[in-house]
Amino acid sequence: MKHIVSDETAGDFRAGDWLQTHSGRQFWPLDPRPDDVDIHDIAHALSMLCRFGGHCDKFYSVAEHSIHVSNYSRDDALWGLLHDASEAYLVDIPRPLKRMMPNYREIEEGVQQAICRAFDLPKAMPARVEFVDRAILMDERLQIMSGSTQAWSTDIEPLGVSIGGYQPSTAKILFLETFHRLMRAR
Repeated sequence: MKHIVSDETAGDFRAGDWLQTHSGRQFWPLDPRPDDVDIHDIAHALSMLCRFGGHCDKFYSVAEHSIHVSNYSRDDALWGLLHDASEAYLVDIPRPLKRMMPNYREIEEGVQQAICRAFDLPKAMPARVEFVDRAILMDERLQIMSGSTQAWSTDIEPLGVSIGGYQPSTAKILFLETFHRLMRAR
């Protein structure tokens, strides 16, 4: 059963409750709408969010990861940049745990679809973006994760991306610069 509350600012009813974004906006994770999405909120939150639940050798933001995916996604570069944008409104849950959380994945998909509509992207993640995301995961594993003798289920040939470990302020600026460059190129 969905919890319904009034969104007094919009004059209608929304499912669930809202969270306040960095810009002060309301975002309804259980009832996301394209008008609720703000690229500055996405850039800020992803720049502050560490990959791998923080289990890496240095700070490595989801924003930096997204920039790398974008840089290798060719014609799907905007989708690559925004492929993890839902995590700006939710969080980055490590893949092994996320697979066990079907309700979370459903919420994440709803948020991602609102983001796709906000930026006029196709609903489905392009195959190229999926491939690059997995390949960069291997680069990340080799460069910023403590050594392990156990293979990951996602192991494939790395792309050769150099992980910088940017400070959040730098990652945010680079993310926004990438976004604006891609939007101008459309």
